[in-house]
Amino acid sequence: MRALAFALALATGAAVAHPPGAANDDPALRAEILAVREEIQKAVAAKDVRRLQQLYAETFTHTHGSGRIDGREQRIVSLLAGEPVIELAPVSEVAVRGHGGHTAILQARSPILNVKEQKYYDFRWMWVLVKEGGVWRVAASQATRLPDPPRDKP
Repeated sequence: MRALAFALALATGAAVAHPPGAANDDPALRAEILAVREEIQKAVAAKDVRRLQQLYAETFTHTHGSGRIDGREQRIVSLLAGEPVIELAPVSEVAVRGHGGHTAILQARSPILNVKEQKYYDFRWMWVLVKEGGVWRVAASQATRLPDPPRDKP
């Protein structure tokens, strides 16, 4: 049955997901998008609310692994409060894809601390970024916890 579904998807031209780090990762775009991540980290370290507001689109939303949704201001509060967040976590399996010059998708994997358990869980997450006035801004993000067992440290 799975083989039939896959064959139908290919025959109809349906998209097949690319693995992280797929060949369509553009090095120049990747550098631009990772620079946004670095800017967010610098703004958090400097407690620069104004800069963080510039780096996130006004309509930004983040969907947590739990299903909870935060807006831009809630996300900035979480960042400045030192909560375990994807923006500040180490990353692996990074892939960046551009779409039409105005949109980019960053996908990665990160260990995130569960504060109550004091254990790290791996999350696969993504950002959707939009280019507004020549500047990349994070428009949306989502994190999904992977079924891997927790560990003490990443």
